[in-house]
Parts: sequence; C-alpha cells; structure tokens
Amino acid sequence: MHRPILRFLTAVLAGAAIAGATAANAAEFVVKATTIPEMKAVFGQVESRIVVPARARIGGSVRELRVTQGDEVREGQAIAVVVDDKLALQLNAADAKIEALNSQLSNARVQLERAQQLRASGSGTQVSLDQAKMQFEVATNQVAAAKAEKTVIEQSAREGTVFAPATGRVLTVPVTLGSVILPGEDIARIAPGPYYLRLSLPERHAGEITQGADVTVGARGLTTAPDGIFAARHGRIAKVYPEITDGRVIADVEVEGIGDYFVNERTLVSIPVGKRTVLAVPPAAIRTTHGVDYVRVAADAGSMDVAVILGETFADNGAERVEILTGLRDGDRIVLP
Repeated sequence: MHRPILRFLTAVLAGAAIAGATAANAAEFVVKATTIPEMKAVFGQVESRIVVPARARIGGSVRELRVTQGDEVREGQAIAVVVDDKLALQLNAADAKIEALNSQLSNARVQLERAQQLRASGSGTQVSLDQAKMQFEVATNQVAAAKAEKTVIEQSAREGTVFAPATGRVLTVPVTLGSVILPGEDIARIAPGPYYLRLSLPERHAGEITQGADVTVGARGLTTAPDGIFAARHGRIAKVYPEITDGRVIADVEVEGIGDYFVNERTLVSIPVGKRTVLAVPPAAIRTTHGVDYVRVAADAGSMDVAVILGETFADNGAERVEILTGLRDGDRIVLP
C-alpha cells in the first residue's frame, strides 16, 4: 500500500531535479540598476543658419523676374532686372554734353595754336599765350569730367541686373513684375544653409540642457512609429542660448540630412532633460500570457514566473532593453529562453 505513494514522491522529486537542472543550464541575465536620460518630446523648427537678401542697387521698375519661391540658385546668377527709364535720358544728355565740350576743346586748341604762332613771330604777347593755354586745359578737363559722368550713368544702368549673393534656395520673392522699387529693397531672400533645428523649451529645463548632448529627431510629418519610439535619425545640441525669452530656453540642434526639409518646417525631437535610474531586462526575457507580462526569475529552489509592468524601450550600450516598472529588484537573476 505504501509503494504507490513512494513511487509518486520519487517522480515528483525527479521532476523537480530535472527542472532545477534545466534552470541551472539556461542562460541568465542579472538585473542591475541603470541610469538613463529622461527624454522629452518637443517640436523643432528647421531654419537656415544664414538668410541672405538679394537687393536692388538702383531704383526703378522690375522689368524681368527670373526666380520664384523654392527655386535653387547659384551664386552670381542673374535673378532680376531693374530698369530706370531716366538713365537712358541721362545718357543722351551726357553724350550731348560731351559733343558740346569737344567743340569747345577744338576751338580752344585752335586758339592755342594761333597764340603760339603769334608769340613765335613776335607779334603776340605772353599773356595771350598763357590765356589760351589755360582755356585749352579747362576745356580738356571738362571733357574728361563729362566722360566720367557718362561712365557713372552706364555703371548705374548695368547695376540694374540683380545677382544671387549666394548659392541656396529662394525663400521669398516680395516683388512682382512691374513693381516700382527703391535702391536697397529686397528682390528675394535666399537661404544658403547650413540647416539646423531650433528648439524652444520651458524654462524649468534650463539647468538640464547641456551642449553636445545627443538627441533623436523624428520623421517628417510630426509622426512617430506605432510603438511610440522615434523612428528617425540622431543629432547633437550645438548651442544653448544664455538668454531666456518669454519663459522659454532656445537651443539649436545639428542633424545631417535635413537639407531637403522646408525652411520653418516642424518635426518632433526627443531631447534629454535629466537622468533617472531604472531596472531593465532584454526583450527576449518577457513573455505575455492572456494580456499579462511575465518574467521568469531564477532562485535557489527553482525558477518562477513573476508578473511585471513594462515601461519604455531604450538602448543600453547598443543592446535593446525594456524598462520594468514593478515586479523586479536589483540583483534578480532572469532566466532567458
């Protein structure tokens, strides 16, 4: 009568021994407290480091406009032509003035030659000769001055062509064909880059933002991945401005590959604003049954499943980890499948 009971006890002990051996042979992960950055999702706005205006050098009406918003231009490319109709009239007046002065110069040259001949023959006076020389020099200088004035007018006419001051993208074109503009007015605004993200954070994070910290930039369209993780690229905080404006801290983020973004386009940025200590396990250690997450914990008497509550997923030295909010303690041994 005692033999069936003895066999049952023997089978139970053998099963426990096999389970213990299996747990001993399985891979284990020791839970340790890990310090991770506290991330905050904010909006970053794409801006160009430099925005250069292409300005008109003369006043007049816009006769040609060769660019529109969004066009790519090269440095030195002609983007508009400004014409001042008065310059053509001034050129005609300058030509007429030069012709009149040339006539006076010719007359002064004849008078000088006659005075020289009379002086050489002895019938002329030195005063007449000096007076003729002075009149000839005055006429010569007047012709030179008139030609210089014409050169200035011609240069003004050439300055009606507006050139792109840098290679980049045209942001705005505030004028239209036929517009009357003054010297120095903007014809176009050009963003040559480089592009960066401008962040505006609440004042309470002023002491936690550090220059050089790594950030994660979300995909275009203000979207995140379905699991809530930023599926995008990495950047670096390049500059934190020392002045707080309207309760906001301004910081700039450098990130590669945003040259195709629209200027002033917004995108999500995950930025570190502090640090916290967490317990985490590899994703393979988590098993979900009937909507409850379990982790198998190894002990001296064997292993057992412990219900846990999961937090966020992060990377620890290149390995993926899942934060455990409750259910584990520092130093627990986790059995990995």
